[in-house]
Amino acid sequence: MDTERAPTRIGADPDAFEAFYREHLAYVSRYVALRTTDPHTAADLTAEIFSRSIVAASSYRRSSGPPRAWLTGIARNVVADHARSAARESAAYGRLQGRRLLDEDATERIVDRISAHARGRELLAHVATLPAGQRDLVELVAVDQLPLAEAAQVLGISAGTARVRWHRARRALRDAVPALPAPALEASS
Repeated sequence: MDTERAPTRIGADPDAFEAFYREHLAYVSRYVALRTTDPHTAADLTAEIFSRSIVAASSYRRSSGPPRAWLTGIARNVVADHARSAARESAAYGRLQGRRLLDEDATERIVDRISAHARGRELLAHVATLPAGQRDLVELVAVDQLPLAEAAQVLGISAGTARVRWHRARRALRDAVPALPAPALEASS
């Protein structure tokens, strides 16, 4: 993670934003594809995540974790905001806005990406049965592949608390998801 570009300059420097965007686009696209089934919504959420990262760039502090953890926090907020908004708004209105912005090739690429992550959505359905703290940690570690220490930073908990939650979640999911991966541990955890 030390090779990641710090996002502090992306709000003022278009070249810095472009480099940051290129470095993190695959990760953000995967994050969103695991959490939605509509390609237009996935495109909108991905754009919103990067838009918010520009606005929030000045608030980034290296001491609070690597850029990917910071960006994951933004992505979590964007996805949660969308879920709340979708519950209040007409689904047809939301889909209509996104469809006008995508050409046929872009739509096909997003549909392929969503299809490729069907197993991940199945895992998330099992994870949804866990208590909220465990569920959030498992999503970040097992699904989004953040190291346990980074996931702890995103959630605002200690590394020790994260390890306990991870152990409890794995025990609870053992029968439903026998191949839950071990989290990446950092030297500082």
